[in-house]
Amino acid sequence: MGEPYGGMPDPSQAMDLAELVSLLGELRTWAGMPSYRVLAKRTGPLLRPARVVSTTTVVDAFKVGRRRLDLDLVVAIVRALGVDEPGTARWREACIRVHGLAKSSGPVGVFGQLPGDLVTFTGRRDELARLIEAARQPRDGGVANAVVISSIEGMAGVGKTQLAIRTAHELVRAGHFADIQLHVNLRGFDPDLPPSDPSAVLDAFLRQLGVPARQIPESRDERAAMFRDRMRNRSALILLDNAADAGQVRDLIPADPTCLVLITSRRSLADLDGVSPHMIDTFSDAESLDLLSRIAGSARVAAEPAAAMRIVEFCDRLPLALALAAARLRSRPAWSLAQLADRLQAGRLEAIRAGRRAIRPVFDLSYRDLAEPLQRTFRLLGHHLGPDFTPALVAALADIPDLEAEDALEQLQDENLIRQNTPGRYELHDLLRGYAAELADADPEPDPAGPVARLATWAVATGHAASRVIGSPPLTGVPPEGAGRPMRFAGYDEGLTWFDNEHQNLAAIQVSAAQAGLHRHVWQLAAVQKEFRIARYQFDDFLAVQQRAVVAARAAGDQAAEALMLSGLASVYWRTDRLDEAEESCLKALQIYRGTVVDPCGEGTALIDYGAVQCQRGNNEDSLALFTQALELLHGEDAPRACAVALQNRGVLQQRLGRLAQAFADTRQALAIYRQLDDRRGEALAIGNLAWFHLVDADLDVAFDLYREQEHLALLLSDTFLQADALFGTGETHATSGQFDQARHAWQKALHLFEEISHPRAAQAQQRLDATATECPIPWTPTDWAAPQPLRKIEKRHETADEEQTERQGGGRSTS
Repeated sequence: MGEPYGGMPDPSQAMDLAELVSLLGELRTWAGMPSYRVLAKRTGPLLRPARVVSTTTVVDAFKVGRRRLDLDLVVAIVRALGVDEPGTARWREACIRVHGLAKSSGPVGVFGQLPGDLVTFTGRRDELARLIEAARQPRDGGVANAVVISSIEGMAGVGKTQLAIRTAHELVRAGHFADIQLHVNLRGFDPDLPPSDPSAVLDAFLRQLGVPARQIPESRDERAAMFRDRMRNRSALILLDNAADAGQVRDLIPADPTCLVLITSRRSLADLDGVSPHMIDTFSDAESLDLLSRIAGSARVAAEPAAAMRIVEFCDRLPLALALAAARLRSRPAWSLAQLADRLQAGRLEAIRAGRRAIRPVFDLSYRDLAEPLQRTFRLLGHHLGPDFTPALVAALADIPDLEAEDALEQLQDENLIRQNTPGRYELHDLLRGYAAELADADPEPDPAGPVARLATWAVATGHAASRVIGSPPLTGVPPEGAGRPMRFAGYDEGLTWFDNEHQNLAAIQVSAAQAGLHRHVWQLAAVQKEFRIARYQFDDFLAVQQRAVVAARAAGDQAAEALMLSGLASVYWRTDRLDEAEESCLKALQIYRGTVVDPCGEGTALIDYGAVQCQRGNNEDSLALFTQALELLHGEDAPRACAVALQNRGVLQQRLGRLAQAFADTRQALAIYRQLDDRRGEALAIGNLAWFHLVDADLDVAFDLYREQEHLALLLSDTFLQADALFGTGETHATSGQFDQARHAWQKALHLFEEISHPRAAQAQQRLDATATECPIPWTPTDWAAPQPLRKIEKRHETADEEQTERQGGGRSTS
């Protein structure tokens, strides 16, 4: 450790929290080793506010292995040890830095979730000071033994969220609550969507805290208990925005006193145990003028002080009203402040003094002064129920060019009617969403269903274009080229990224289309997403999308579409182990294909899904027969990919049944088709299966080469599942060759990736790691992925079919 001056240890050399604590011990030695009791007496008066500090609290600060340190306590101890102010500043900086490093290299999850701080934040000094003081109240010696809960309450438009965000950032910048920051918009006052379900919020929080999806309990009470357990001894800040009532947030509050909960709500939360309410009123005159100056320009406000005060009075010092009025001035440099004040005096903001309904007149004022094209664009946003929107989406909704849509969104953002939290993506506040919807209902388009129809047409066409570049087969009945001006994609990465960004919007558009009776769009919106959902292993929320698609196809009287959607629904069911429902859907699809709809290719595809169901039930011979039957039906220009899927699945079964030569033949034929179609994901799956077969056949060098090829393709595709699959197989191959350290390394990486997508094979990777935890593991052989069998030395395989099935049930990957 370095000594910058006088033999004093240098805190800047600490690389982590443990090293900083160790240096703190060296500082105590440098100071002559005062006893902890003496040091506690010196430290208490140096805290702000001064308080009695227990000896135990000081002792704990010197214990290596802590996950966090109280910044104020560390600074006071450093001062008590005789360090001057410049040196103390270095200790403060080092403490903040190592906490940040600890956070960035901590457990899997998204912990730093605070929205960006706002440069236009004005005033609120007293409120901000009170909130920070409440958050920093003493926590040692049993003085505080409960979580701190501060509710920020007040009318709509008063700036509750801005104050909460600023408070959170001030605390984090000062080194407090450095472990975790969680944020959620609870949608307590959304006019179109219900308030967020606390159980769903707990599910999201637990995922962000690194809990695999399959380990999250079903009941709300159990989720709340797990959340409290995961937050124990964590320095955490939880921001719960737009709460509907106390009942919505009660289970979202941890129990540990090291946590802070900030809640914003339009309603009183006085019935929430332990809450400290902070009522937020409108601005003072000085704060109002400051906000007006920041947005409209200080020179203009200084030039007309009387007119500026008139604007403040007519806006009733409501922050949102002031911000909107100032934005008008900024966009109209020819106007004087007096002209704007005269307009306000004419009564347009009369209702701003009507309590909780005061915000609508402010929206009306901003809306009426928009140019007509902007008015129409804003109204039409009320038809979109998704979480956000892009210029391309708005261009389709409004039937205007992309550049015009982008310009309109920028102007609406200048007027504070929408916001942009992510470059290129915009969103409406909950209240503004309802306001836009009301305007759309009051002034409908000539064709009331037109906006949703245009949006759904664009979503289907663009989704189809994106699905094609990631390997989906073509879909019949898609809007013709040019309809809805769909986006185009250069390749796989662009298509996958578009789905990553838009899948929530696609689900919302499908709901709107269903409400508008646009049945064809509803089922097509499900069909274009299927390959993406498989690649990303997203089936829980896709199930509702697929179920709506079946209902829509049936409502449209389109039996061909119904059969196709039933087959798609079956594929979701069997991938989520709902085999009875999967089988029922398959049989319904086959009944249609064998009755009123003559479509051999469609029937073949349904048979593939039915074969997958039977395979998961363990009916291997029946499954094999179904895949063979499918291959007999699959002919024509649209059939090759389905043929490859059937061949690959049949190859897996051939291997399980001990017919390795047939397994190789089927899989190599499937691989050739995938390569001819330039289907890289199918190619990677087939290569992985071939690698497994070579491993079963004890051809380890070829297995290694193929797994490396599969991993390379998976990285090119950004496909987490395929990366994990390749790493798992690489671990198997290392273990078979007796290289257990390399095997554990590969399985550990596979485990991390499987957990990242909540895939059930994470348990299999963990079992492999557990089975090789001993220092001298017994020789390894490829075994059942779902339930490892006794380990023994591998040789060339000549077992019976039954032995082979028992030994390697689950080896190889199907692709239907």
